[in-house]
Amino acid sequence: MKRIIFFFTIIMALSGCSKFLVEDPKATLVPDFFSTTQGFQQGVDAAYAGMRNFWGAQDLFTMTCIGTDEFMRGIDGNSDINLYSSNYTSTNGSVANIWKAAYTFINTCNGLIDNAAKVDLPQAAKDKLIGEVKFLRANYYFILVQFYGGVTLNKDFQATPTTSATRSSLADMYDFIIEDLKAAIAILPASPKSTGVLPGKATAAAAKHVLAKVYLARAGSAAKKPDDYHNAYLTATDLISGSASIGLGLLPDFGKVFAEGNEDNAEVLWSVQHTSNLAYNGPNNSGISNFSADNVLNHMWVPQYEKQPGMVRSMDYGRPYIRCIPTRWLTDTVYKEKVIDSRYSKTFQTVWYANNPDPKGYPVWPNPLPAGAPAGAVSGQPKFAFGDTAIYMPGVDASDAQIKAAKYLLMPPRKYANNLSPAMKKYFDTKRANLNDPSVRPVIVFRLAETYLVAAEAAFMDGDVPNAVKYLNLLRERAAATGANPQLMDITAADISLNFILDERSRELCGEMVRWWDLVRTGKLLERVRLHNPEAAPNIIDKHILRPIPQAQIDATITGDPYPQNPGW
Repeated sequence: MKRIIFFFTIIMALSGCSKFLVEDPKATLVPDFFSTTQGFQQGVDAAYAGMRNFWGAQDLFTMTCIGTDEFMRGIDGNSDINLYSSNYTSTNGSVANIWKAAYTFINTCNGLIDNAAKVDLPQAAKDKLIGEVKFLRANYYFILVQFYGGVTLNKDFQATPTTSATRSSLADMYDFIIEDLKAAIAILPASPKSTGVLPGKATAAAAKHVLAKVYLARAGSAAKKPDDYHNAYLTATDLISGSASIGLGLLPDFGKVFAEGNEDNAEVLWSVQHTSNLAYNGPNNSGISNFSADNVLNHMWVPQYEKQPGMVRSMDYGRPYIRCIPTRWLTDTVYKEKVIDSRYSKTFQTVWYANNPDPKGYPVWPNPLPAGAPAGAVSGQPKFAFGDTAIYMPGVDASDAQIKAAKYLLMPPRKYANNLSPAMKKYFDTKRANLNDPSVRPVIVFRLAETYLVAAEAAFMDGDVPNAVKYLNLLRERAAATGANPQLMDITAADISLNFILDERSRELCGEMVRWWDLVRTGKLLERVRLHNPEAAPNIIDKHILRPIPQAQIDATITGDPYPQNPGW
């Protein structure tokens, strides 16, 4: 996109850093701004804050979660992307927002790196900040590459607009990302647990994790190199083997990883902060220009529980955006083992308790009572009271007679609807300021459990099945339910396949904004969407393995060759 939009977006990238910059925006267009100590630090803050436009925002959720084998659209969800419909085109808003935000903050990173030599800071402090910026730039480019393929590779700060742009090769993109990550690893603190590292700051551990993911992604692309799987495995296992010595490790309880207030736990490699504290990488939660930087993940999976008898909207149960619902394949097949594997019950909310203080709307028993009605049921009397179960989704089938005889709304899987289904609860926020507010919880982006999955997939694809089994079993044993024998979770070489690994990634990483990328990387997007997402199955075709280049980019390229669109778009 070579400078096409940077004339105005550089203001947006920095105006979030202080009121002074908003009041004097012209100063932000001067590259020398980055050369001052204050400007340099504020630029680093802006580069971090830019990540809010992805991790926690609706656009990245839309482009990674729905339209996959895990989730399809809820009653208020994005039908175009989930359905891969004819209305899903290069003018799609989410497609444009991801592109625009990434290039905006890549340019911020470039300005910092280009002008670092002029900044009056101790060399060690300056080098560390540059390491952080290279980590961030690599992540911005990695997002672009995974969505759009080879795109424009801007390595230097762009202060003036231009109307020409070219696309770089996928190989060049990956080489540059890997170069940035290796540079970051060499100079960043070892771990989020290292002395003086604030939550959300880049570390060598996070950079190693991303590097392993980059090798794995390149291995599944047209730019693949013969040693990519091996390098992904070596990088991931290096992080795993050294994790204990730097204060990291898998939590004993899967359910604690996403517990509110525990986002800085030993399993977390990197998180994006959503807070008003400048020390945590940004001044506010209001977004940057027309980008949406609020953390709305607490709303995305919430169903319309409030429309059921005995229920009202509450802080505990959340604001129902109803953007997506799980596929039946996810709830019934991936999480088929609900007794010894604790991850289903710790990932999904399936019970809602009556919270309406007004008893007038509570359901009453009919006359005559249904067969099998519980003892104590009286025709004309309420079926349940405040605090009792109002909605229950057992995850297994129930007969029509059992449904009629239940005191509460009993919903077996065959009764799931696009407004009421199990709710993915990893991002729920019961401590936000107001009922309908977005969340200020940090968003966990990278965690050590995924490093184990990367190691397993890389080993399997490199022909090392024993080590693939080893790392999967270490993760699976952690997921064993309380009181269950962890060894019952173990698999053997006969069980493992690429599809099994993808299933395991769903069990562990469900809803963590990686699924679309996982399916594209493994060449399984079309196959598994057709098998498991009945709404999307009729329309998904080969072109959908890449997102379209935004039409605004193509229209703005009026000098030189036209900007190439992705195949089929």
